[in-house]
Amino acid sequence: MRFFVACFVIALSMYLAFHGFEFDHGFEFDHGFLRFTKRSPGNLTGVKDTEKSPFGEDDVMFSFYTEDSDDHSYSLHYDFYQDSCPTAERIIAKGIREFYDAKPSIAPSLIRLLFHDCFIEGCDASVLLDADESLTSEKEAPPNQSLKGFDVIESIKSELENVCPGVVSCADVLVLAAREAVLMAGGPFYPLETGRKDSVVAFKEIAERELPSPQATISVILARFASRGFNERETVSLFGAHSIGITHCTFFEDRLYNFSGTEKPDPELDQGFQQELKTKCPFSASAPSPGTGIGASMPASDYGVVSLAGGNDGVIDLSYDNEGGEENFGTRYYRRLMQKKGLMYADQQLTGIEETEMWVRAYASDTQLFRRDFAMSMMKLSNYHVLTGPLGQVRTTCSKVLPKN
Repeated sequence: MRFFVACFVIALSMYLAFHGFEFDHGFEFDHGFLRFTKRSPGNLTGVKDTEKSPFGEDDVMFSFYTEDSDDHSYSLHYDFYQDSCPTAERIIAKGIREFYDAKPSIAPSLIRLLFHDCFIEGCDASVLLDADESLTSEKEAPPNQSLKGFDVIESIKSELENVCPGVVSCADVLVLAAREAVLMAGGPFYPLETGRKDSVVAFKEIAERELPSPQATISVILARFASRGFNERETVSLFGAHSIGITHCTFFEDRLYNFSGTEKPDPELDQGFQQELKTKCPFSASAPSPGTGIGASMPASDYGVVSLAGGNDGVIDLSYDNEGGEENFGTRYYRRLMQKKGLMYADQQLTGIEETEMWVRAYASDTQLFRRDFAMSMMKLSNYHVLTGPLGQVRTTCSKVLPKN
């Protein structure tokens, strides 16, 4: 029966998304019933305040009872913790809202942290592990050295351990925290199955090799995503996360002063925007070249404080003072690409070939299309190569593997 409900939820979410309906906290189970909670109109959705919820003023209840005798412990499904930790998702959502209220920059940090975890061998919380005598941490890989948000995940995990010891995995905490971060930043809600397990190993060398650089070419970007099952449309939609957060001049200053070793700016960069950036990022003698694979990874926002030796450490706000308001989460990024105002080389590369440029154009002009596609791509990313059942463990501390029995 749970399988039927999961299929129903996915199908209905796609139908509602296609017709432009969105929810604040979407789907939840309440004593065995599937509940759809209404979304309040407002600027988090891009919906005008005058628009009404398609379901009126009250929650809508569908009486699909989910109790059955099948063993689903080895697969992901909705409301996995209904019996073992029924308040888990509420604890995570509440924790992220509190962190966000105190420090809004946590949203892009958590989205980036999710990407760095899932892109390398799947969503298994391996990026959260500290180094010890038996493993080398992914945190030590150059693209990961500026990651933030570890303390947020650990804090929420600690609260869960107080309520439901040894039940909720760090991998589930991270995907659910990132979803809440997207929502807080103005992005769309998307339903997620749970039941992931945590890895007992880390993949530092793979992280060093596989995370795409801000200087990556379009062929490298598409190849890396394709090897993980993401097509051009999905890849472009995920890059919409670059509409929030910050980055440092180090990661694009070659486009201002020495593009491809020419000692000239990138001709594809809008001249007015180029001059604006030069005032914030004065000339530095050392800058990376396109395609070198140096620096932070894509897609990401909130590029951190780690910079190359001799690099420029100025900071640029990727939202451009929340240009267009929170309802333009994502859309502002694509509009700027169409104006040749992409910040990183890899960003502007999305307009370099028709297969990706067509989606840049589509998302720049259709906010709802982007929000639907971004939500679906984030669902897919969050389910990439997960561990379930006996294939992993549930850590009690996200930075440490449980000792062997």
